[in-house]
Amino acid sequence: FTVYRLTSEQYNLIHNTVIPTALNYWGEALKVRRSEHIIRLNRKCRENQVFYKQESKHPFCKVSCEEDTMCGEVRVPNEHLESCRVCNAFGQNCGIVEDSKPGEGIRDADFLFYISAMETERCQKGMTVAYAAHCQQEAVLDRPIAGHANLCPSSISLKAQELDILLSTVKHEMLHALGFSVSLFAFFRDSQGNPLTPRGDNGKPKLNEELQTRQWSEQTIRKEVRSKFVRGGIYNKTVDVVVTPRVREEVQKHFGCSSITGAELEDQGEEGTALTHWEKRLFENEAMTGTHTQNPIYSRITMALMEDTGWYLPNYEMAEELKWGAGLGCDFALKSCKEWMDSRQRAGKSIHPYCNKVKRDPLETECTDDRSSVALCNLVNHGNELPPHLQNFDRIPHVNISDVGYYGGSVGLADYCPYIQEFTWRSNNVVVRGSHCMYEENQPSDERNFALEKYGEGAKCFDHSKDMWEERSCGQVRQWQHWGSGCYAYSCSEGRLNIKVMNKTFTCFKKNQELTVKLLSESWLHTGSLVCPACQDICNKETCLPDIEPPRFYQYPRHELTCGAFNLISSTFLIILALGAIF
Repeated sequence: FTVYRLTSEQYNLIHNTVIPTALNYWGEALKVRRSEHIIRLNRKCRENQVFYKQESKHPFCKVSCEEDTMCGEVRVPNEHLESCRVCNAFGQNCGIVEDSKPGEGIRDADFLFYISAMETERCQKGMTVAYAAHCQQEAVLDRPIAGHANLCPSSISLKAQELDILLSTVKHEMLHALGFSVSLFAFFRDSQGNPLTPRGDNGKPKLNEELQTRQWSEQTIRKEVRSKFVRGGIYNKTVDVVVTPRVREEVQKHFGCSSITGAELEDQGEEGTALTHWEKRLFENEAMTGTHTQNPIYSRITMALMEDTGWYLPNYEMAEELKWGAGLGCDFALKSCKEWMDSRQRAGKSIHPYCNKVKRDPLETECTDDRSSVALCNLVNHGNELPPHLQNFDRIPHVNISDVGYYGGSVGLADYCPYIQEFTWRSNNVVVRGSHCMYEENQPSDERNFALEKYGEGAKCFDHSKDMWEERSCGQVRQWQHWGSGCYAYSCSEGRLNIKVMNKTFTCFKKNQELTVKLLSESWLHTGSLVCPACQDICNKETCLPDIEPPRFYQYPRHELTCGAFNLISSTFLIILALGAIF
């Protein structure tokens, strides 16, 4: 663990919390097909000049080894290294250098992970938080046995609500070193341990000169042409698809599409993004997409990829449910988001998880698919016209037809497809709070908590009805233009979903039931309504009772405002929050 620019608080967070938690996660999630019981790393060769001999599992350096062997930004200790093995300039007289002895190595370990926290040149590119790669593979099955990750100190936040993102980032980088990497695809093996890619005389797959990595076979990744309908017409797009058996099975199951051949890889982004992550448009909040936008999770699809390396057996019980795109069929998985939205609108159906609302006053929020956050449509004006094949609208509500080409989702990796996304509120360009329900620090101040929201562990997002919320005192009435959804505590009991507002229980008896809220808080009567989701969306499906009409005489909590006989409503204020949203 090499550290140069971490504060003591950052160091304690990384060393005592983040790294142990990430290591424990993958230690429980992956069983390893082990071929060796002691890990020693081969020494780096001077100028990277290497000879491979069929009779030896170790490479030989041309003439000499480097004095230091680096794994990423970290110098590997001598006790972790093999002897220095060299051949002469003609690849002959190969052997161990005199007085060079192997280090003790690491016994009964599966992987050595070297971590640094340095502000490197790569940290300055884009919005890089961390980067990682494997350093070395073992000889028998090609499994990576050492890797590194560098955390960019300037990107390490100590805020509680950003800890989950930091933890997910470290887990994400570890997985790149363990197998999810463009530089390792060519070494994947089948369930019997046989290579999926043919090997040359040197025991390695052939080199792809353009990518400067080993070229995989079509048993691992296949190029396919997809016809995408965009604003300008048909666009034929070539995509790279992971077609290994378990990945194909999980992707077909996830989308409910038997004709899809596998999982599409990202085709955009800076160094280290394309071909080394899942396609953002198709797997939005899967943690192994190229950027974290909200609530990252590790799904069965990622676990399946690790099984298809031939090196691991995943514990699928540790996979989290990916709701993005689940059950939406072949049209969602194979066609453009424009074609999906257009066909849904023609059929009078919701275009969710995509959207077509430009952020404007009044601020109209929604809930993310998993109800973890209050969210907005991330459709924005990019200032320049998007490339024709990335224009996803013929028209947009409240946007001049001549400007439509400037609009797209804020996430370029998602092909500028606009979707519902969590965000942060800001005032005068200063972040006030986030929109994720589980963090108490996102709780609105009392004077701005017009909808009586409750943020914290166990809270979820619920939709409001189309009516604005109102606050009424004996002297004033205030209506809020920001509306649409909010975070609330809830419980599941006796087969019903119960939404809690100010610790008052509102029971849902059927999907889309509107719950009228009239509750007093700090001498203000708050009036609005919540919309019930399906019980099965929140609670255990097996315990949910069938939908019924609310019992006729069922009493919901209800407060009334009591004022003196001569206390009149003196004025009405329409309050517009001066809060912007950042994606």
